[in-house]
Amino acid sequence: MTPPKFTTLGCRLNAYETEAMKDLAAQAGLENAVVVNTCAVTAEAVRKARQEIRKLRRDNPNAKLIVTGCAAQTEPETFAKMAEVDAVIGNTEKMTPDTWKGLAADFIGETEAVQVNDIMSVTETAQHLIDGFGTRSRAYVQVQNGCDHRCTFCIIPYGRGNSRSVPAGVIIDQIKRLVDKGFNEVVLTGVDLTSWGADLPAQPKLGDLVMRILKLVPDLPRLRISSIDSIEVDENLMQAIATEPRLMPHLHLSLQHGDDLILKRMKRRHLRDDAIRFAEAAQKLRPDMTFGADIIAGFPTETEAHFENSLKLVEECNLTWLHVFPYSPREGTPAARMPQVDGRAIKDRAARLRAAGEVAVSRHLAAQQGVMHSVLMEAPDMGRTEQFTEVRFAAEQPVGQIVRVTITGRDGHQLVA
Repeated sequence: MTPPKFTTLGCRLNAYETEAMKDLAAQAGLENAVVVNTCAVTAEAVRKARQEIRKLRRDNPNAKLIVTGCAAQTEPETFAKMAEVDAVIGNTEKMTPDTWKGLAADFIGETEAVQVNDIMSVTETAQHLIDGFGTRSRAYVQVQNGCDHRCTFCIIPYGRGNSRSVPAGVIIDQIKRLVDKGFNEVVLTGVDLTSWGADLPAQPKLGDLVMRILKLVPDLPRLRISSIDSIEVDENLMQAIATEPRLMPHLHLSLQHGDDLILKRMKRRHLRDDAIRFAEAAQKLRPDMTFGADIIAGFPTETEAHFENSLKLVEECNLTWLHVFPYSPREGTPAARMPQVDGRAIKDRAARLRAAGEVAVSRHLAAQQGVMHSVLMEAPDMGRTEQFTEVRFAAEQPVGQIVRVTITGRDGHQLVA
């Protein structure tokens, strides 16, 4: 038996779902297949998916080639037309055992070559297919999927559907099992994490979930939350930041821009002062808090003055880890129909943002000299601090364990202990 090969493009949630698909395909007995889990966040991501599919077909001429993920969901016809592709599976269908049974039993005969239904009609999320995934040290747990917001640059709601939450009890049971397996850190993931709970009875907030996890799983050493929308942060999450040392002091903020007019044109729900106030409040409660942030350079109609407001946000929010995205129009989104910025200006502004990010990282690393950290080992010679900073070790350490060390220096973007 030749087990199927899986290729994952895009986000951490896609990687999580790939692990679930591996189990579903194995249970169904699917053989001699290549599965590509695509991303649709930018037009470039779709181009890369097509490129990867062509390469995989050349490398696996006799395998069944299955395309799924967000790009397959948003533009199934693009992939169905590719000569290299045998089947296109939507984001809901890829998490269904019957889909994989059909693919394994009769690849094209009784199974439609394109199985992509209306993602907006989905009301539940696949919540317990696998007990997280990750390295031996860190496990990722999907607690939410989809998004109810319609930012003008974003295609993701059309790939993921509306927001659906996994019930707290299911999440807590899953985390307990992960702790029993020896995981020392759990990361909560989702498409729009701070919307967790809005579709559940009593409409709990993300902060309620965090507090419940920390209370009901006392043996969990470290809890981390991934990208959040700061305008949706609730009182209990702020309380957890202030009072719970097991909640890691690192938040990745979905900021996108630093100018109020551009934020309105993006259809974001916060203004620049909201972002600054949140960052100041969080760092006042937790002085060792660090922030990552997503920022788009060259959004349609962005002037040099608008861009300068994004650049200043790096200092004003005390950002450390920047994810800079040069804007590219995404067909099907309102922003693609707005007046576009010259490509050279976009490239230049992205480079300037990245340079500001380099300065911010250097400042953070320099401040860690002589500081003691609890480092979760990801490899024998590398681990991460509470703030997710990489630390390189001269002597090997046990993978998956938390070691207490004093930082002695830095090497590039890594600390040295």
